[in-house]
Amino acid sequence: MKPVLTVLFVAVALSGACCQRVSQPVDPEGMELGPAILGIPVTQVSIPRIESMPNLPSPYKMLDWRQKALDYDAYVFDWNASDQVRPLIWLDEQRRNVDQVTFGLKTTVNDSRQGSGGSHEAINTMAAVMGAGLVGIDKTSQDGYNYPKMLQNYCGIRNLWGIMLNGTSGFGKDWWYNVLPNLLYYGVCDIFPGVDGAEEIQRSIADQFAEADETLGDDYAYSWYNYATDKGSNSNIPRQQDAAAGHAYVLLQAYHKFGDERYLERALHATSVINNLTESRFYEILLPFGAYTAAYFNATQGTAYDVAKIIRWTFDGNRSNGRNGWGVIVGTWGPYDVSGLQGSITDGGGYAFQMNSYEMAWPLVPMVKYAPQFAKAIGKWMLNNANASRLFFPGEIDDEYQFLPEMKTLTNNIIGYEGLRKTDRYGKKSAVPIAEGDGPAWTSANPPETMFSLYSTSPVGIFGAIVSTTNVEGILSLDCNATDFYAPKPYPVHLLYNPFTEAKTVCYYPSAKSDLFDAVSRNYLAQNVSEIASITIPADSAVLVVELPAGAELNSWGSRLVAEQKNVIAW
Repeated sequence: MKPVLTVLFVAVALSGACCQRVSQPVDPEGMELGPAILGIPVTQVSIPRIESMPNLPSPYKMLDWRQKALDYDAYVFDWNASDQVRPLIWLDEQRRNVDQVTFGLKTTVNDSRQGSGGSHEAINTMAAVMGAGLVGIDKTSQDGYNYPKMLQNYCGIRNLWGIMLNGTSGFGKDWWYNVLPNLLYYGVCDIFPGVDGAEEIQRSIADQFAEADETLGDDYAYSWYNYATDKGSNSNIPRQQDAAAGHAYVLLQAYHKFGDERYLERALHATSVINNLTESRFYEILLPFGAYTAAYFNATQGTAYDVAKIIRWTFDGNRSNGRNGWGVIVGTWGPYDVSGLQGSITDGGGYAFQMNSYEMAWPLVPMVKYAPQFAKAIGKWMLNNANASRLFFPGEIDDEYQFLPEMKTLTNNIIGYEGLRKTDRYGKKSAVPIAEGDGPAWTSANPPETMFSLYSTSPVGIFGAIVSTTNVEGILSLDCNATDFYAPKPYPVHLLYNPFTEAKTVCYYPSAKSDLFDAVSRNYLAQNVSEIASITIPADSAVLVVELPAGAELNSWGSRLVAEQKNVIAW
């Protein structure tokens, strides 16, 4: 794959099978295009845990997730509000790492540990900035602040780590906390390019991750890693081999941005580490990013990574010696379908987390562009996930099933509970399920309302950018480009899943005059449409709609279909 080829493909396998692993990147210029072979559908791969979810969850209610994200930004970034909750934001003038004033957000509502100084978390502030940017808010010039620039204070310059940390003053001995901020920061930088000083930090992150991958080799079995001394360490925290997925994802993005072959090489290696595991090592949030890189490399580099295995591990619940039970919830709790939410499937009968449920969509929805054999599975999961995620908000779950119904209007239904548990961890509520959070357990000084969690709600913009409704209730349109950061995106791509037992016809609105091609059935759904098209989705099936330029010629290239027009190739 050559860096100069900036227009990306739609990877449509002829049979859903992957190519054999090659030692060098695939060169499209060295392969001959042939006549397009249409009409051979991509066989869908079944993920058993997703199959056990309902096709259409009940009761069904789909929030306007974009509006949810817009409301969240306006509420949380209000410097002038003064009420029981706000302000939730403050200026941090300690100038750690970078000689500039930055900002902090409270981790939870009325968190006693915060409100001034340098105690704030990147997984909260970066997610809030990224989520706002995903729904179109310009955070580089909002209320006189350049928030993406202010995030640079999280860079571990003083401690020589050279990556983004979860805090401005040090690091945690829990690996995912030190890796996730770098995925978030790369996302922020793609949404808000050209911010002064950002490229230098992105280079530093990529170099540090590449160095770590080289040092670790095939052994990522550590609780955390010191990026200054290049040494892994263990503690009472389980080993977090899925940190390799975080490394791989960032290094792939760095390769897209900088074209450095070393980043590509290390991204492939880190993905191989995940692929070669013999059991799930899903610890918190990083493993799904390994499914994305595995699918991407299969489509572009001729690798044969077992994407299905990584996805199954993500959903099934880690039953190994690692973090037991970490996966995706399936089932009905009390009156609610809660399938699709991510968290522990064993803690108290199940403990789903708001942040994790949003962030798992970030890599898995764009993944289907490179592995359309998972279109139905991901479409069905996202329908369940997006429906159940409303239950984190106090205005969307009945009083009986939330810990603080007397405070449900405290934040105008904008900030949600940290999680949804099958049973109350505090032993005070008997209802199943119960929306609550861990805030009061962190310190005795924290009041009950710390169950309402900013860090958990901050990534809501991921859903805001990905999830849209259609004219058919129960059929969503998922934007597969929205969170596919740095990858070339020449054409709009949307995933639609029909959960019903009969075919449904959906109104589709192309962004420009287009031929609508389905990368699952490998057929045109409509051609030469400019304003609205009616597309029919078979029962219990998905379509992956690619908006090709009207008249674009399709050809076969190896085991893929490519669109070629005016000598521009989309793989």
